[in-house]
Amino acid sequence: MQRIRSWRALIITNGSIIFPPQNPLFSLYSSQPQPDRTPNQPQNHGFVSPSRVQKLIATQSDPLLAKEIFDYASRQPNFRHSYSSFLILILKLGRAKHLSLIDALLLRLKAERYPVTQTLFSYLLKVYGEANLPEKALRTFYTMMEFGCKPLPRHLNRVLEILVSGRSLLRPAFDLFRSAHRYGVLPNTESYNILMRAFCFNGDLSIAYDLFNKMFKRDLVPNEESYRILMQGLCRKGQVNTAVDFLEDMLNKGFTPDTLSYTTLLNSLCRKKKLREAYKLLCRMKVKGCNPDIVHYNTVIVGFCREGRAVDACKVLEDMVSNGCLPNVVSYRTLVSGLCNQESLDEAKRYLEEMVSKGFSPHFSVGHALVKGFCSVGRVEEACGVLVEILKHGEVPHRETWIAVVPRICEEIDTGRMDEVRKEVLKIEMKRETRVL
Repeated sequence: MQRIRSWRALIITNGSIIFPPQNPLFSLYSSQPQPDRTPNQPQNHGFVSPSRVQKLIATQSDPLLAKEIFDYASRQPNFRHSYSSFLILILKLGRAKHLSLIDALLLRLKAERYPVTQTLFSYLLKVYGEANLPEKALRTFYTMMEFGCKPLPRHLNRVLEILVSGRSLLRPAFDLFRSAHRYGVLPNTESYNILMRAFCFNGDLSIAYDLFNKMFKRDLVPNEESYRILMQGLCRKGQVNTAVDFLEDMLNKGFTPDTLSYTTLLNSLCRKKKLREAYKLLCRMKVKGCNPDIVHYNTVIVGFCREGRAVDACKVLEDMVSNGCLPNVVSYRTLVSGLCNQESLDEAKRYLEEMVSKGFSPHFSVGHALVKGFCSVGRVEEACGVLVEILKHGEVPHRETWIAVVPRICEEIDTGRMDEVRKEVLKIEMKRETRVL
């Protein structure tokens, strides 16, 4: 009833707003006095013009109220809405997810032979995609032909994206792709990329590879994304050598691989323990027009450290700095842990100090690796120094760190000294933010 009350100032006569009396909504129009007119003068509607109705609909924040205005105007004699009123109302209903009300408007557009633009269908595809209604999106594509509206490649691609987002509709997407030419729209490179990506994720690498080759037969040129999709698919299947061959083919054809393509290959090479190839690829990136970033360098550093080659990882860190890429906390954390695992404790401590000097807080995992390493070789004093450094930066040592260092300290000091330490500790003021593990 509140919506009906808000209608009160919406009835218009002769271009002026009339505040109607307390009448029911649908009797308001007939209650308005009609001006005198000559026999040849056309009847004047309560709503002055379709453009006025269009403005009223456009100004309503409530889509259901806009629909009531639309319906009320539709019942007036000899009144015909503008196409813009249909479009605006459909947009409002779509944003508000009143999707069931849209179908009737589309039927009316078709029955009354309105000339429909492609903008309407672009928006409908967007709405149905966001609502996860792939069947409605597919039906919308076919509805375009019913309105005499020729689909464009962007409409085909949007429908394909919506369909392949659910694995169960990959076959209907492929059928639409193959039959699109019957509806006057030819798939473009993006169309192929959408299906290639879907088949790669589905594990059907052979179909994706076949689609890639068919692009050349149909005078389409694969782009950087086409190559990246196949390289990622090959890497997921463990075929990293073939993926590298694709990279070479891409470079030979004058394409510049993007950073994600290199990240995929570097990660796969490192996991396949092809560290030499990974390092060579990292060095080639800059020459081929793609500067390595922190992700690329860290990927290789992690790969070397994971295989017990932390010394080689140090060389990667040096290359990173010389190429103007600053190491981050992940770089140092990985390197320090890797050096500790190889018992290169002095080198690990040096990188920890470098890390702290550059403003990075020493993560408790880094401190634990160093403390444990120093304790294992009897260098308790240096282990304590690392522990102090960690505490100084507000990091909380792990319980395992205390378990590693406390017994070693107890072995090296006498009972009297321990009592002195206990008394000193008790003098420390315990504050709310003080953490004791």
